[in-house]
Amino acid sequence: MIKIYTDGSCLGNPGNGGWAAIIIDDKKKIQIKGSRKDTTNNQMELLAPIKALKKIPKGSNVQIFTDSKYVKSGITEWIHNWKKNGWKTANKQPVKNKELWIDLDELSKNFQIEWTWVKGHSIDQLNNEVDAMARDIANT
Repeated sequence: MIKIYTDGSCLGNPGNGGWAAIIIDDKKKIQIKGSRKDTTNNQMELLAPIKALKKIPKGSNVQIFTDSKYVKSGITEWIHNWKKNGWKTANKQPVKNKELWIDLDELSKNFQIEWTWVKGHSIDQLNNEVDAMARDIANT
């Protein structure tokens, strides 16, 4: 099973943002990261798993670790109703970051994914590492 740790960071909201992922496959550790100007924390949190999934073979069994309840709940729970309701929230508002949610949803269909929430800024070493990577790239 491939393990992926993801995180996003934003200096200001909106502001300069960074996303990062650590991909662990057969004890190989690959780090990827990127940045955007004038973005939001949630956009960076979503971009991290999108970019990571694009780096691994389709059909893989994957466990994705995120400290974002927005990402985990969005992709495992909320998205079903958003699609049924024409990409509207329960309050009949347009879903924010719709394009990123669509990208993540489409990519997810190519994998067996177990989404795992981890407490941020806690004892999980790889979550702390990916958090530092995202913050560092947001600062550049």
